Amino acid sequence: MAREFDVVVIGAGPAGYIAAIRAAQLGLATACIEKWRTPDGQYALGGTCLNVGCIPSKALLESSENYERTLHKLAAHGITANGVSFDLKAMLARKEGIVRKMTAGIAGLFKKNKVTWLQGHGRFVSGGTTWKLEVAGDKAVEAIEAKHVIVATGSRARHLPGVEIDNRLICDNEGALAFDSLPKRLGVIGAGVIGLELGSVWRRLGAEVRILEALPEFLGAADEAIAEEAWRVFTGKGGLAIELGVKVGAVKRAKSGVSVAYTTADGKAATLDCDRLIVSIGRVPNTEGLGAENVGLKIDERGFIEVDKNCRASLPRVYAIGDVVRGPMLAHKGEDEGVMVAEIIAGQHGHVNYDAIPWVMYTMPEIAWVGKTEQQLKAAGAAYRSGRFPFAYNGRALGRDESEGFIKILADAETDRILGVHAIGSLASELIAEAVVAIEFGASSEDIARICHAHPSMSEVMREAALAVDQRSLNG
Repeated sequence: MAREFDVVVIGAGPAGYIAAIRAAQLGLATACIEKWRTPDGQYALGGTCLNVGCIPSKALLESSENYERTLHKLAAHGITANGVSFDLKAMLARKEGIVRKMTAGIAGLFKKNKVTWLQGHGRFVSGGTTWKLEVAGDKAVEAIEAKHVIVATGSRARHLPGVEIDNRLICDNEGALAFDSLPKRLGVIGAGVIGLELGSVWRRLGAEVRILEALPEFLGAADEAIAEEAWRVFTGKGGLAIELGVKVGAVKRAKSGVSVAYTTADGKAATLDCDRLIVSIGRVPNTEGLGAENVGLKIDERGFIEVDKNCRASLPRVYAIGDVVRGPMLAHKGEDEGVMVAEIIAGQHGHVNYDAIPWVMYTMPEIAWVGKTEQQLKAAGAAYRSGRFPFAYNGRALGRDESEGFIKILADAETDRILGVHAIGSLASELIAEAVVAIEFGASSEDIARICHAHPSMSEVMREAALAVDQRSLNG
């Protein structure tokens, strides 16, 4: 007989494994299906994020930043370093060690919370009073039944039509995290989060990096002031050559690497020759092979599963979360949806405030924001006030030798309620948490201005930006 569960989660990335753990915590018999394999063929939990995304990329970012600090920044502290070099093999081994530790940690959490891990590819077979699914593993196909199903199958890199990704010369995010040698010339197609982060890693280690972006504007989703500052830094001391508004044509492998033909923003023919090429033009949802057609699960023309505000799909007792549904493809957004859905299934009142989801880019300097951008408020005709304060006036930032950037706060002109917070600077990924709390609880800029912030600390810039909304900054 088929094994029966209260909840079956398909996919064990951040959205899926968190949903499974929370469902099990709430007393529901829970299983999680995952087919991810490591290069040596072992099954692993964590999905793209932990295996070839968020976690390994941050490990390499940290390694490359330390190398650059040693070469170029220690002298300002009176520290002399001679004969500095890096061992790429050791960097990659460190990255892989962190990945293994994290994925093994999820397996431990599954065991602790009594979540059954089903190894293989999961798909819908049929419906009825319960959902019938099958898990295709190494040697057999197992039939299982579930009262509730949560689809969390994640996303994969979007590829250029007709361009083969071999993850050796032409790479997506997976190959870009595992170069066996430093390319002298690195090309990147796409100036989004992945392109900028991974391009920065290899630039710091010594590669000459050129980035081609189809859109006419840089970081269009960010606040215009943040994008302008990021452009200045990234194309200046950041050392990235970025071209906007291009149209990519033929991509060809050559003896010396890769050749990319493209048209510039002003219509001129141009060529990018590089030793390796990273293609980072977005991601697409993993809904193929899910068996949606067997049960009538609605999927839109872009491959996303259609859901309501609580992530309920078109079928009863079926939910979808994370990258396979509308909204930003952010790991923490998927995690929150996983908790919400598990709690709803258990009869509780789970929710996600999509207006308080932070965005982060782990570049140098970091970029983070939550809420509305200034251009969105202008387009909506909203009356607002703005306050901005630079890290250059902050003692802790100066002591860290990381004084670039600023924090900007947008507040309702009448109520002073915070509408958006935007940061570019060191530790922006950590500092934005205060803004997320403020927006979640409906705080005003005056609330942050009145809260005592430790001195000296980077967080004082948040307070000064809040004071600036009322034009009363104390230190600038």
